[in-house]
Amino acid sequence: MLRFLLVLLTGVFLIPVPCMHANAADPPTPKVKDLILATTTSTVDSGLLDVLIPVFEKKTGHRVKTIAVGTGQALAMGEKGEADVLLTHAPEAEKKLVDSGTVLNYLLVMHNDFIVVGPPEDTAKIKGKSSVDAFKAISQAQAVFISRGDDSGTHKRELSVWKKAEVSLTGAKWYQQSGQGMGATLLMASEKQGYTLTDRATYLSQKKNLKLDILSEGDKALLNIYHVMQVNPEKFPKVNGEGAKAFAEFMVAPETQKMIGEFGKDKFGQSLFFPDAGKTL
Repeated sequence: MLRFLLVLLTGVFLIPVPCMHANAADPPTPKVKDLILATTTSTVDSGLLDVLIPVFEKKTGHRVKTIAVGTGQALAMGEKGEADVLLTHAPEAEKKLVDSGTVLNYLLVMHNDFIVVGPPEDTAKIKGKSSVDAFKAISQAQAVFISRGDDSGTHKRELSVWKKAEVSLTGAKWYQQSGQGMGATLLMASEKQGYTLTDRATYLSQKKNLKLDILSEGDKALLNIYHVMQVNPEKFPKVNGEGAKAFAEFMVAPETQKMIGEFGKDKFGQSLFFPDAGKTL
């Protein structure tokens, strides 16, 4: 009887268990899970990536490590194969990487614009002026101007405005560099009652912490255009080509573009970015 019970119990454990299949909603398992995204501080400071990246990770199974630096540094990471995918906003500098074959799948994603902000008192009297005239007035008044000074896309654009304004910054004590991202630079300008050039998205997202007003805006020359691009896996075999391609395609997908267009409306009453996939700017 005991032997019979043992055989019976053993038989119970030998009954085959049906294979449990993964939920159809589960993301696929990529060959290389980690994906390094080098991007600008503005996409992080604005909060946009906090919305987009979780959706991408859930959809693809990749795990994104975001490195927020100035565009110059982000592009340099791409040139060295230290990042898998780039999201930046300095078209002229980006074109060099495209032409050299360092990056591929170069896609237009979105835009917003740069604005000049400063203290409500507007000591340099720049309100309503073009960016070039505003910069001239700041120089003439020797009003404090805080530059990022970090070779970012914003810094590059700022320097181009100074050049158009024909203002020499050599030895200018009123011209100061933060060496930091846009959010920190805005806070510094606010604390010092100074002026700065910023992307609109970061300004709006940080506005509650700032004593700065928009004083110069609307210049066509200050359009702020973002592209996504993957670092070429043929040049850098160690990069995550599969993940980079997936991220680039995700950023221009219709549902992502819709999220970009809606981002900020509920909180700020206006979009912080405008989707541009498939357009020519």
